[in-house]
Amino acid sequence: MRTNAILPIGITALLCLTSCNATNSTNQTDNQVNAKPSNQAQTSSSPNSQSLVKTTVDSSKAEKFTDTAKYLAGIKLNNNSPLAQSQKSSIWLKQQQYFENNWSKLETQQLTKVTQWSKQELQQVNNLSPSVFYPFSGPDFLYAYSFFPKGKEYILMGLEPAGKVLDLTAASENDRARKLEEVRSSLFAILQLSFFRTNDMKVDLEKQGVLPILYVFLARTQNRILDVQNVGIDKQGKIQPFVKGMISGVKISFVPEGESQARNLYYFSADLSNDGLKKRPELNQFISGVNKEVTYLKAASYLMYNDSFAEIKKNIIQQSKYVLQDDSGMPMKAFDNSKWNLKFYGNYTNPISLFSGSYQANLRKIYSTQKDIKPLNFGIGYKMTASESNLMLAESKNISTSKNP
Repeated sequence: MRTNAILPIGITALLCLTSCNATNSTNQTDNQVNAKPSNQAQTSSSPNSQSLVKTTVDSSKAEKFTDTAKYLAGIKLNNNSPLAQSQKSSIWLKQQQYFENNWSKLETQQLTKVTQWSKQELQQVNNLSPSVFYPFSGPDFLYAYSFFPKGKEYILMGLEPAGKVLDLTAASENDRARKLEEVRSSLFAILQLSFFRTNDMKVDLEKQGVLPILYVFLARTQNRILDVQNVGIDKQGKIQPFVKGMISGVKISFVPEGESQARNLYYFSADLSNDGLKKRPELNQFISGVNKEVTYLKAASYLMYNDSFAEIKKNIIQQSKYVLQDDSGMPMKAFDNSKWNLKFYGNYTNPISLFSGSYQANLRKIYSTQKDIKPLNFGIGYKMTASESNLMLAESKNISTSKNP
């Protein structure tokens, strides 16, 4: 399907775009690294405890990854960085000005409010340091991290390739200028809205992949990148070093500023439709093994309202402990009242015209009759005004039962 309408990244056509490489496996989940660079620091992890990647942190590579991310994100580097001189050029100063203007607005209008809301409403969830599963995400690490800043790992999935990041230290000024322009173009929608527009991003990300955008979001959320590895899902549904034929992806190990515990961000290029899962049963096996302490859904094109996405919907419902979504994720009827506690926020009127067929009368009734629904002071999803945006937090009653035997 092709359309000029607003859709989240990676949903325009149900095709699996792949290109990437992977890691080694072992059997621990916690990562410990020094806050300062150290050649002896170790990190190991798995998004589903099926497979583990153990990596010695190379401080020089970590510094290069982090400097590259900051450069792309318009953040001033130390004078001893190999890229410091290039930051005096007009092409980079333009990048810095772009982010100073646009990122400050985003933080004021969106991110600060999302973070405050998360502290108030998701404290119990974030105290778990959860694994966060974010299907139909594209490269939107930004909102996953803003809602769940304590996640020990983030598993993102979209149709776009992971791609690669240009070696900026060896690149010409023209190549650096082109790369900076690509980043600005790719980020325009999410800086103005809360999601990527598919047709705009489809063109950009087929050329460069999602990796440069992930770099920017990591840098702008004050994370140091420790390692970047191309990964793939093998026929047994496990993460391995990428070889041709695998479902491709990337693993980024990072550590937040002021912390010493390493976290992991995974992105896989994958088709999550029933047909896609049938063609690649290893993908279904992998997803079934993912620890879904939290599933997050935003601007998901109402795909799981359709029978053609029934399998991924069933998987999420059966295996998630918490689900945070706007109304474009799964229809409310998917959540059995005997199995889920539901809490609503904001306001629900109707979907945007493109998705008018996904209107939920039962959800509208809840918003019309319940008097204790808390408002949102930020826009989220397709309706970007706070007065029209909605969120639903679903908590499995199995959790409530275990807390109150």
